[in-house]
Amino acid sequence: QVQLVESGGGLAQPGGSLNLSCAASGSTFTVNVMGWFRQAPGKGREMVASMKYNKPVNYTDSVKGRFTISRGNAEHTVWLQMNDLRPEDTAVYYCNAQTRAGKILTYECWGRGTQVTVSY
Repeated sequence: QVQLVESGGGLAQPGGSLNLSCAASGSTFTVNVMGWFRQAPGKGREMVASMKYNKPVNYTDSVKGRFTISRGNAEHTVWLQMNDLRPEDTAVYYCNAQTRAGKILTYECWGRGTQVTVSY
């Protein structure tokens, strides 16, 4: 079992920045993909950014050039630096950890989510 704890959400004005963090604990040796998803009111959950260790990072098109995902030296902490925030970035952001064997998902867990609101 893996536990994920997010922090860093809150209120930001358009054009502002926030930095989200996610700390993984437990059986983290099984995890090889970590990322961030978000869910806006009335919408489905979408992938924001994900990184498989030692592989290129994936971003959804709407955040490219504005958001940056990174990981700590221990590999089981990930951050999401969000710059130039827009009202449409308002959502609950979820940390996600996966174990994949190639394209096969064998394990997945989610954090509880942290609210990000972009508004004046």
